[in-house]
Amino acid sequence: MSVQLSTPRPAPAPLAAPPSAAGHPNQFALLKQRRFAPFFWTQFSGAANDNLFKFAFTVMVTYQLSVGWLPPALAGLAIGALFILPFLLFSATSGQLTDKFEKTRVIRFVKNLEVAIMLVAAVGFFSGDAAVQVPVLLGCTFLMGLHSTLFGPVKFAYLPQALSERELTGGNGMVEMGTFVAILLGNLVGGLLVAVPGAGPHYVAVSCVALALAGRGVAQFIPLAPATDPGLRINWNPVTETWRNLKLASTNLVVFRSMLGISWMWFFGAVFLSQFPSFAKEVLHGDAHVASLLLVVFSIGIATGSLLCEVLSKRHVEIGLVPLGAIGMSVFAIDLYFASRSLPLSPLLGVAGFMGQPAHWRVMADLALLSLFAGLYSVPMYALIQLRSQPTHRARIIAANNILNALFMIVSAVAAGALLKADFSIPQIFLFVGLANAVVAFYIFMLVPEYLLRFIAFIASRCIYRFQVRGDEHIPAQGAAVLACNHVSFIDPVLLMAASPRPICFLMDHRIFRMPVLGWLFRLARAIPIAPRAEDPAAYEAAFEAAAQVLQGGGLLAIFPEGGITQDGELQPFRGGIMKILENATRDGLDVPVIPMALTNLWGSFFSRVEQVNGRRVAMVRPFRRGMFSRVGLNAGAALAPADVRPERLQARVAALLRL
Repeated sequence: MSVQLSTPRPAPAPLAAPPSAAGHPNQFALLKQRRFAPFFWTQFSGAANDNLFKFAFTVMVTYQLSVGWLPPALAGLAIGALFILPFLLFSATSGQLTDKFEKTRVIRFVKNLEVAIMLVAAVGFFSGDAAVQVPVLLGCTFLMGLHSTLFGPVKFAYLPQALSERELTGGNGMVEMGTFVAILLGNLVGGLLVAVPGAGPHYVAVSCVALALAGRGVAQFIPLAPATDPGLRINWNPVTETWRNLKLASTNLVVFRSMLGISWMWFFGAVFLSQFPSFAKEVLHGDAHVASLLLVVFSIGIATGSLLCEVLSKRHVEIGLVPLGAIGMSVFAIDLYFASRSLPLSPLLGVAGFMGQPAHWRVMADLALLSLFAGLYSVPMYALIQLRSQPTHRARIIAANNILNALFMIVSAVAAGALLKADFSIPQIFLFVGLANAVVAFYIFMLVPEYLLRFIAFIASRCIYRFQVRGDEHIPAQGAAVLACNHVSFIDPVLLMAASPRPICFLMDHRIFRMPVLGWLFRLARAIPIAPRAEDPAAYEAAFEAAAQVLQGGGLLAIFPEGGITQDGELQPFRGGIMKILENATRDGLDVPVIPMALTNLWGSFFSRVEQVNGRRVAMVRPFRRGMFSRVGLNAGAALAPADVRPERLQARVAALLRL
């Protein structure tokens, strides 16, 4: 059985390989790129249309229509449930379609479907008979949910094909920002249009059709993105396909647990979004406009956090931001409880009266900051899933994540309802969610130490030092490689982690593992301890075999060829261990490049052996000997082929990098 997708006329040029991001000053420059801008405005118009339609319909059923079988109190719940249902039923199929077919064809097919749905919805909006309007618009709600279900996988699968690794965080941040701004504008415009006396539904109908047509027009300019698995046979059973996709994702634990982390973020956010109307009325004593203000603040916070990701990550996929986001989410969710639990009773306030009371400023700040940190939390996780998923299965894994997101949102609604029924207040629910977020985040970060390690590296390179990396384009984003660096301090591995776009396995002196904090950190990083051959021949050989396994798996292996931390700040002679690593790689049929690196200006810092104690050079005895935020750097050079590597030649390369 096959699926016929629309054929473009005329067909634009196919998508070229993602270029280097070096020439782009920031993520906003992507809006001038044809490979991104038409796609961005296509997804923006779709998200805006979804929410304009849903909110206008909800207002109509709640305030303007009288339908006995759909009471106003249940209207919002019924419309939300109908919209989410297709995510559960059709996500598995939509992921397969995205992997099987050229992605721009899928996008245009979805946008054609949106135009057709909005034309049917226009019939419903123009009908003056509630008995016709409500069933037609409920059916269109389900179909718009299907439209979003089909678009979800292709949205996130298109980005890794269109953007380079250095653009991926910024691109995801732009998409996340655009989505929440579109949601906000759609709700606001839908509420304003439907309230126009006499002709409100007609204005909504025209606006929905116009947005759908605009999205379809812009989609025509998206470059073609080749299918990643054109030979795929579609499994139309959503249950078995969903299970198969979850099993596939679980083979990569970092990806699978990142999916769970994203789903938890939707659980967290859904609790707040669902409680805004009641929170505004019962706790903040504000009217419906205050509830809308909460949505505005939340959306702006998410958008701001999403855009900050590229700046804070220095244009890499920086999952060290995820623990930072989780901490902020918990801190400000808990503070929101304390800020809102004892507000004085008052008549319902408008926006001006609400903002005129200083006690409410803390509430708004908490809401803005918890949503900002939610943006920092989610964007790197989405980028990580895109980067680490197998390209031929990427859309199916994203589809499985969409199913998990929907399930977590349903569970959040049930959990919040159960807590309210048990007579807990809305601020108490926010407190419980904030505490639960801390527990869940800690559990995930212990299961996937890479998040915690990247967070530590992020803090070290941003807060302890002012860390500048030059030549980071030489650090490969894919494939096996050996990183050879000078050894100046105990924090060298942490700084190398901060500079690399993906995990590094370190070959390190076994004595460092005895240190109380650093030893735990490097064991968590699964560093390979190595002892001198004369001291422990078995451990020596085992270390090199473990290093060979890292390279066989396509990973990055870092080695400090000097064999130990410098005692005087000068580059020491390189030993022959690097040659044994390359010999083992050649034995295994691998042609592994060696990337020379040089850490600069670290000598004299707290973690270097600069202090004399009882005639010995020691580190970590004067915390602020160079003050805070001292400048340090890493210079990476062009790769050396294995045949060109000799210890003395590699040392000369590193020495040259030290002089830059």
